[in-house]
Amino acid sequence: MRHAGLVDQQGRRGAEDGHGTVVIIEDDRNISDLVDLYLRNAGFRVLQAPDATRGLEIIANEKPSLVLLDIGLPGPVDGIEACREIRKTSDLPVVFLTARDDEVDRVLGLELGADDYIVKPFSPRELVARVRAILRRAEGSSRPSETPITVGGVTVDSVRREATVNEEPVQLTAREFDLLAHFVENPRIVFNRRQLLDAVWGVGWIGDERTVDVHVRQLRRKLGEALPLTTIWGVGYRCD
Repeated sequence: MRHAGLVDQQGRRGAEDGHGTVVIIEDDRNISDLVDLYLRNAGFRVLQAPDATRGLEIIANEKPSLVLLDIGLPGPVDGIEACREIRKTSDLPVVFLTARDDEVDRVLGLELGADDYIVKPFSPRELVARVRAILRRAEGSSRPSETPITVGGVTVDSVRREATVNEEPVQLTAREFDLLAHFVENPRIVFNRRQLLDAVWGVGWIGDERTVDVHVRQLRRKLGEALPLTTIWGVGYRCD
């Protein structure tokens, strides 16, 4: 098996085929190697790191498409702190891998900007499916609006993937941006959680529907009253 930062020829072919690079930051070598195997078989280029310090170095040097990040990493920097560091400068898709299935942990991970949260033990095939779904969405599989849209004090430019509040830029994660774009492109329409998951996370996405509530809460925190987003109790959300 390969060590952190090394790439075999199969991985290189995967990158050339457009599948992209995935960084696995995981201290359990058995889990890391298993995920590595399935991702490479699916055509991805894969890099491994046993701790957050090395993982952040690889991310800075390699500019990957997605990161699989274990929460309970050894050393001075755990997965939570590593995610915070990533989010300071990037909306790179992050998927948490963890043995903890507590709701508080899930909510914290999502509020930090994680795009998904997978609890061990997990199916490697399901993990690969989730990675593909996240990357399809991050790469803009749906046709973006070519003209910036303004709702309230928020302007969304889906082509440049930029959002502003009262003409001031605001930093959003990839998932937060996609959710915001869906709302502003469909004003006055009430969406329930499942409809939002299908539209933003992808049809067939497997996970807790409450992730929608967490991301809505993050949008409200970052955009404030500039975003006219209404909760329709017992139904879902509507952008006015």
